[in-house]
This record gives sequence, C-alpha cells and structure tokens, in this order.
Amino acid sequence: MSQMNLLQAINNGLDIAMAKDEKVVCFGEDVGHFGGVFRATSQLQEKYGRDRCFNTPVVEQGIVGFANGLAAQGHKPVAEVQFSDYIFPAFDQIVNESAKFRYRSGNEFDVGGLTIRAPYGGGIKGGHYHSQSPEAYFAHTPGLKIVVPRNPYQAKGLLLASIRDNNPVLFFEPKRLYRASVGEVPDDDYELPIGSADLVREGSDITLLAWGAQVEIIAAAATLADAGGIDCEIMDLRSILPWDIETVVRSVQKTGRLLVSHEAPLTSGFGAEIVATVQEQAFLSLESPILRVCGMDTPYPLSHETEYVPDATKVFEAIKRCVNY
Repeated sequence: MSQMNLLQAINNGLDIAMAKDEKVVCFGEDVGHFGGVFRATSQLQEKYGRDRCFNTPVVEQGIVGFANGLAAQGHKPVAEVQFSDYIFPAFDQIVNESAKFRYRSGNEFDVGGLTIRAPYGGGIKGGHYHSQSPEAYFAHTPGLKIVVPRNPYQAKGLLLASIRDNNPVLFFEPKRLYRASVGEVPDDDYELPIGSADLVREGSDITLLAWGAQVEIIAAAATLADAGGIDCEIMDLRSILPWDIETVVRSVQKTGRLLVSHEAPLTSGFGAEIVATVQEQAFLSLESPILRVCGMDTPYPLSHETEYVPDATKVFEAIKRCVNY
C-alpha cells in the first residue's frame, strides 16, 4: 500500500495498464513529455516511448475519431480530453460512432477497448468553460459506460476496469480532488466493478446518494446530521451508466427516504433519472418526497461559484426537510 493522491492513483493505473498490455496507448493534448495539464500522464512517455504516449493537435473530434479507429483495430486507446467542457466537439464521434459501432456492425466490429478520460466538475475557480459536469448528456446513449471515481483507491481500480472493459467507457475525474483527496492505494494491480454502487456508510433514516466529488459533500452533511440524531446511509453510485438500481432501491426501501446530489444543473441532470426509477420501484416505501440538491440552471459562474455548488450545508438543510416532512 502507498499513500497517493487521486492524480497519482490515475497515473499509477495507467502505468500498470501500459506495462501489462502493449496495446494500451494514451494520447491527448500535451499528455506526452509535459504530462498533461494536471500531470496525470507524467513520465509515461519517458517510460513507454512516443509511440505509446503522445501529443495530439488541439482537436477533440479528431482525438476521439482517431481513438475509435485504433480501438476498431484491436488497440486499447486511452484518450484524454483536457477538460470535460471541451468534450462537446467530439460529441458526434462519441454518441454516433463509439456508442453505436458494435450495434451497427451486428457485433462484427467494436471499439470496446476505448477509454476516454476527462476532468470534470467545479471547485477550482475555473469559470463556465472549465467547471461543467456533462455526464447526463452521455447517459442518454446506449452503448457507453460512464464511470466517476470519488477517491484515489476508487480511481485506480475503476480506471483499470474501464481500460479492460469490452465497451467504450467515459471516465470522468473530479478535478477538485486531484490533489486534495489522498488515501491508501494498493501498489498491485486490482479492478473494481463497473455498475456496482459502493455503500460508504450504513444508516437507517435517509439514503444519501452521489458520485465523484459530491460523495465527500454528502458525507460531511451526514456528519452534521449525526448531531441532530439523523442516521444517514451514504452511497457512492460510482458508475451512472450502467447504474446500480437494485442496490439503491434496496437502500431506499430500508430508510424510506432518498436525497440525490450532483454538481450538474438540476433540470435533466442524472438525478432526475434516479428519482423517476426509485419512485417507480419503491413508491410504497417512501416516507417523504425524494429531494435533489444540485447545481443551478445557469451557466457555471466564476464569482458566484460557492452559491452555485451544492455544499454540506445545503445538503444538510435538505436532509432535515426530508426527515421532518
């Protein structure tokens, strides 16, 4: 075991994947000698050469299109989009090519070895072009998997699972936690299951559900709730496509209440899908309406970032409303 921050865990996962499989290649803007804007790919070009870790032009559509081609020929490309906000020029390549390649060929061909890494979310004073959470756009697309880790241990295990998965995976990394989240990480190779939620803490009064950086926020809110005698169950969804409906529903049937929190705007955020599914499958177990604590329906602001982002106080106030309904 080693102490790693989230960036180091991702770098370590990439290193292991490239060492064990020569078909794994990583590329993107400035990922080579520079190691990427956040240094997630540091030293990989020096270790594996320019053929397996290299820079691309500043053209996201081209990065993902090139990755699709490599994956279609049996390689395992790990393509980096420098910020998730810049993934939209590649939207057509992802939703119309990556996601549908296997289907349209009748399983004759696929791009199952493709992984697209992208830092997402706010908390770094990045303004409206460096802080967005676009996961819900892609969750509407069959054929993709979407994974969001919350800490270094989760990041390494989920990244290795994503690279080796037989489906194209979008791997969104919470940039606010890159250096802020530190923890024990196994030095060895390991994988964590995609599509399985992680029960962070058991509780009896309300289920709190989030993914990525927001898990830390709901955990802090649960600590505030403890002082008021409210026992919160905390769950990290980990992947939102596929998402672990069975585990979430079972938790809500036990606690009778659910609160979902995400950084993305409220309207049509992935929380809406969770709310609809849970009320359909656990309606008779609910003691109060399901609540969402999310970003606002505005562009992500710079000067008013603290007002925009869901924090522990906002989640705690929602917990009290839900329990006292």
